[in-house]
Amino acid sequence: MSRCEHGVDELCPAGATLYERALRTGHITAEDAADTPCLTDFGLLHPALDDVTRLQPVTPAAALHRLLRAARSRVAAERHRENRLVDLFEPLTQINGEAAPDIAPLHLLSGTQQINRAISEALAEATTEVIGIQPRVGLVGPRGAAAQQIALARDQAFLDGGGRIRTLYQHSLRHVPSVYTYVEHLKGDSTGRSLDEVPDRLIVIDQTVAFVPADAEGTLALEVRHPALVKYLTTTFNRLWQLATPMFPKPERRPTVNGITPRQQAIAALLVEGHTDAVIADRLGMNIRTARDHIAKLAATLGSESRAQLGYLIGRSGILGQEG
Repeated sequence: MSRCEHGVDELCPAGATLYERALRTGHITAEDAADTPCLTDFGLLHPALDDVTRLQPVTPAAALHRLLRAARSRVAAERHRENRLVDLFEPLTQINGEAAPDIAPLHLLSGTQQINRAISEALAEATTEVIGIQPRVGLVGPRGAAAQQIALARDQAFLDGGGRIRTLYQHSLRHVPSVYTYVEHLKGDSTGRSLDEVPDRLIVIDQTVAFVPADAEGTLALEVRHPALVKYLTTTFNRLWQLATPMFPKPERRPTVNGITPRQQAIAALLVEGHTDAVIADRLGMNIRTARDHIAKLAATLGSESRAQLGYLIGRSGILGQEG
């Protein structure tokens, strides 16, 4: 019989259902539990004294107490092992005056779980500031919602400790409900600004460690601890920050120019550069249908009847020479 591959803190649905049934009825048969050996492995069921074919449930309170006691014992054992390893290796690092090796300046992280764990560990040691860039990709949809749930608790803990968070978003996220829900839940020194275009995702913690994507799918990330690289990324962020429009907690309205909205100005700049609708949509963080709607409205405002004429009219209008 194969064993359930999970821990008690991830009790399988079948096991949870059967344990609830045992609690309600007072017992189940051993045959009923044949496909969920995890229940007996974790000590949630035990044979009755008068009938070994009948399994009785341990009360949840008793099971919780026993499991917590076991967890504490494991933590104590790991701490003891850690101390023994330090006692063993610390004298060896002093041989020939040799210092302990530095942490690797670049480290490749694979998988969402490992990436999140590395970010959480770095953030747990942080005291000053976290800066980040969040493009539309990765924030919208089920994956983005799951990532925000993970980030919310650790970000709030950092803010509670007196830290500051600054985040750059794309303009296309200024009115996305999930983004505003996230930032409004954060209590403390958290501010956000936005730009039409931002680089890929970036997190820099205490100007000591940075995290950047290492593949297009977001399943690989590079942990950067090289001081020169971290300084470069921080400087780049700060320069973009000065160009960005305040978004949270006090949003700043972006002005129109001669009836042309800020979004249409950004599209106009990319049109003049000769980009296709698909490229414009990707760079501004919108779907292609929305991009084409904005292009149509821009053409109507300027009185253009063709794509070629639109480029000419954009240049004549002077909207790209305006600050906005």
